[in-house]
Order: sequence, then structure tokens, then C-alpha cells
Amino acid sequence: MGLPVRKNKVSVPPTCPLSESMALLRGAWAPNVIWYLSAGPRRFGELRHDIPRISARVLSARLRELESRSLVTRRALDSSPPSVEYALTELGRELLPAIQALANVGEKLMAKWGGAMPAATARPIRRRRN
Repeated sequence: MGLPVRKNKVSVPPTCPLSESMALLRGAWAPNVIWYLSAGPRRFGELRHDIPRISARVLSARLRELESRSLVTRRALDSSPPSVEYALTELGRELLPAIQALANVGEKLMAKWGGAMPAATARPIRRRRN
């Protein structure tokens, strides 16, 4: 016979606010994009330079998603050639303390582990099959 399930004492509304907040940050690189926009508006190419490991396709998708969630605004610049500038909205800026807290924990972990994750917790690298 198993142990009885204890009742959770945390009041849970019909929609979980934590899940809603985390949904804003879903998608690879979304927190990074928000982080790099925290210093001010950036153009697409500048963000690509800021986050060198992100592909143009993924960056474009993240910016569209963040814009659809009202975290980022997109402004077309009157220039030749045409250019677009991205900036955080007020809602996007409200996520910065949470992202900063995660970055602080990451810094502590990197200091503890000497700059890299221990081998036991590192994700394996997927190799493409030809």
C-alpha cells in the first residue's frame, strides 16, 4: 500500500500565474533576447552580433513570438537600406529582475564548477546523421 497523497496547502488559482509567466519566456533564446534588449533598442544585426550562437532563423522567430506576447516592440526605421529596431515593452521590462536572478545563480554555479557544468548534468551533443 502506498503513502497517502497529502493535500497541497498552496492556494492554486484556476490558471497558475507561474505557468503564465514562464510561458512568456518559452522558446530557445527568448530570455537571452530579452536580456540583450534590456540596455536599449537594438537592430536585428546587432542582436545577431550580441548572441553569436543563435541562427538568423531562430532569432527572427523569437522576436516575432516576443512581439506577439507584447514583450517586444518592432519599429521600422526610415533609412536606406530599410532597417528595423526592437525594444522591450513595459511588460518585457518587468521580466528583467527574474532573468537577472537566474543570471546571478548561473554566475554562482559557474564559479563553483570552474566555468563549466559538471559532466553528469551536461546535455549530450546531438550529432547529425548524413
